[in-house]
Amino acid sequence: MQISMVKKIKADGSPCRKCQEVEDRLKAAGLTDRIDKVIIADERDPESEGMNLAALHKVDRAPFFIVEEEGKAPRIYTIYMRFLKEVLNTEVSEEEQLRDILDAAPDIDYI
Repeated sequence: MQISMVKKIKADGSPCRKCQEVEDRLKAAGLTDRIDKVIIADERDPESEGMNLAALHKVDRAPFFIVEEEGKAPRIYTIYMRFLKEVLNTEVSEEEQLRDILDAAPDIDYI
């Protein structure tokens, strides 16, 4: 299995806040060694590898993870907690999962 993390550099050259947060969470959990490749989606360069992968997989948010296994179609994860649970087999609380889903969809609000 090959795991790639695609993180974004914004048009002003600054790193994506959510990408940095996810990277920090991976480090804190001791999981960075499970990521085989980090790919940059640079908004200043529409032809950067990460921008091309985002277009190919029809992903419009960052970070996202590409999980490739021989003989299978790549799996794309845009929700960090789902990636942790399904790929890295890490326990995550329901609260953490819900927070990540809400972070990924800012138009969703509590009732």
